[in-house]
Amino acid sequence: MKKNARLLYLLTVWTFFIPFSSTASPKLNDEENPPAVSPGVTYVLSMPEPQTHYFEVEMQLKNVAAATNAKKNGYLDIKMPVWTPGSYLIREYAKNVEAFTASAGGKPVVSEKVRKNAWRVYTADDNLTIRYRVYANELTVRTNFVDADHGYVTPAGMFMYHDALKKIPLRVVVHPYKTWKNVATGLEPVSGQNYTYEAADFDLLVDSPIEIGNHRTFTFTASNIPHTVAMFGDVDYNEERLAADYKRVCEAAASVVGEHPCTHYTFIVHHIPPGGGGLEHLNSTTLETTRNAYATEANYKRFLSLVAHEYFHLWNVKRIRPVALGPFDYENENYTHMLWLSEGCTSFYQEYILRRAGFHTPEAYLALVASSITEIENQPGTRIQSAAESSWDAWIKGYRPNENSANTTISYYSKGSVLGTLLNLAILSASNGERNMDDLLRLLYAEYYKKQKRGFTDDEFRKAAEQVAGRKLDDFFTIGVNTADPINYNAYFEPVGVKLVNVAAKMQDGFLGAATTVANGKSTISGVRRGSAAYTDGLNVGDEVISIDGVRVGDDLLRQVSGRRVGDKINVLVNRAGLLREIPVTLSQNPLVSYRLEPADNQTAAQKALYAKWLYIK
Repeated sequence: MKKNARLLYLLTVWTFFIPFSSTASPKLNDEENPPAVSPGVTYVLSMPEPQTHYFEVEMQLKNVAAATNAKKNGYLDIKMPVWTPGSYLIREYAKNVEAFTASAGGKPVVSEKVRKNAWRVYTADDNLTIRYRVYANELTVRTNFVDADHGYVTPAGMFMYHDALKKIPLRVVVHPYKTWKNVATGLEPVSGQNYTYEAADFDLLVDSPIEIGNHRTFTFTASNIPHTVAMFGDVDYNEERLAADYKRVCEAAASVVGEHPCTHYTFIVHHIPPGGGGLEHLNSTTLETTRNAYATEANYKRFLSLVAHEYFHLWNVKRIRPVALGPFDYENENYTHMLWLSEGCTSFYQEYILRRAGFHTPEAYLALVASSITEIENQPGTRIQSAAESSWDAWIKGYRPNENSANTTISYYSKGSVLGTLLNLAILSASNGERNMDDLLRLLYAEYYKKQKRGFTDDEFRKAAEQVAGRKLDDFFTIGVNTADPINYNAYFEPVGVKLVNVAAKMQDGFLGAATTVANGKSTISGVRRGSAAYTDGLNVGDEVISIDGVRVGDDLLRQVSGRRVGDKINVLVNRAGLLREIPVTLSQNPLVSYRLEPADNQTAAQKALYAKWLYIK
């Protein structure tokens, strides 16, 4: 529709509808001093045809004309968030919205979409109803999903808002599909009203996912707080053991700060084929794991590690947080340099919590620490991107990896986990074992969450860390956090009597540096390591490797290179964009490391004592 014609249409319809709102009540022209009436928002969520993957939302707005300036402007704008806290990527939830309509007094009201995530409703009415549908067919912890078996709601991608109404109390009424009986959520239930919940404001609503269906539940008490676990998926588990182990993990996590901020807590657990993942919320979390999560001890321990990570976010992120992470701007990126702390140090704590709860032996914990260091030191990007830069660029790089990401980036999860270990050791050694990172988090919790009721800046965090340590931490922050320079790991491990040893230091095999994927008998290069032979001599991502030195390559590219020496020359025949090319490659030195933590020589009594404190050995 052309601009002038569209404007004429809107004015025509506007003229048609205004009399109903302006003449229906003769008091409007006389209400210069109307009585104060609090605005209200209620969302009614239904799913009458779950097999179609659609939710239906009715947003009921009461007494909102004054609060939203609709009386003055003649319209109000209703918006959908573009991202959800905890998952740092613009996800454009509005792309799944359709059939947006508005009505007042039972009569239609003109509306139009004015931005990618905003709809303008032309009315000055106090009370109106917004209706829309949301397509939901992506089952992750950060998206919406509904099918014939169950429904899952990520509120940021389901519920719209008006800027002026974000801080008022809200209600959510859920109408489950006719054969579904259960709803699990961290929202507060409204007494006497089935499937009806309330939130203090929109931020709390966004922070409260909802599971709907016939899932099984069990409960346990930890730190005197009732916990509910909602289990979706056909899976076998020992409920008694699982409840007992949840309790151990949760109580070990709560011991870090020493105060539990919740009155109740909800775990939503999806058992689905891909598995792997979680998203934290103020008094709940959603976990995704495989259906064989409890089948082996190794799988079970990995699952408990996920539980520990997301549960510990109750403190680190949801309450102990950088200033950028709340209150949230739901329409734009919320930048911070400190995701290495919020996410990475939570990764550090997830294994440290399992050690304290007795799930890891000291030796197993040391192996995990060494493995974490090995992981980041084997990624070329660790010399390109700092932990602070990784945090800042989460929005454009962290969730959007490509074939060159390993060469140019480092995960703030992985690097942050290592930094958490090092900061813990720095505080422990500087205080002669009197304090550790727990004390830092307790200080931040008391000062910023409880007293000042806000997040902290980068500088405030550094000052707090140095206050707890009792000394400057220049090496940690300058080198560890803010640059990509090599870290002197053994300077941190020496006070506790262990040393980091590279057990791969003497490997002399030649190194190609090309990763491949195999499909339909074809071996295709999926990644080329910076500085490697493949990188230097011109093998490309996307090349199909046909042969090496005339020998056909199927799924055995690495085996054909294995055993060759540094400096050996090979001829690699590739199919590149339909053309055959033979590329000579000279194998380089293997740069990969494999670290192990070993006891230092001639340990002193002080080192042994500090070691015991570090690893909670009695």
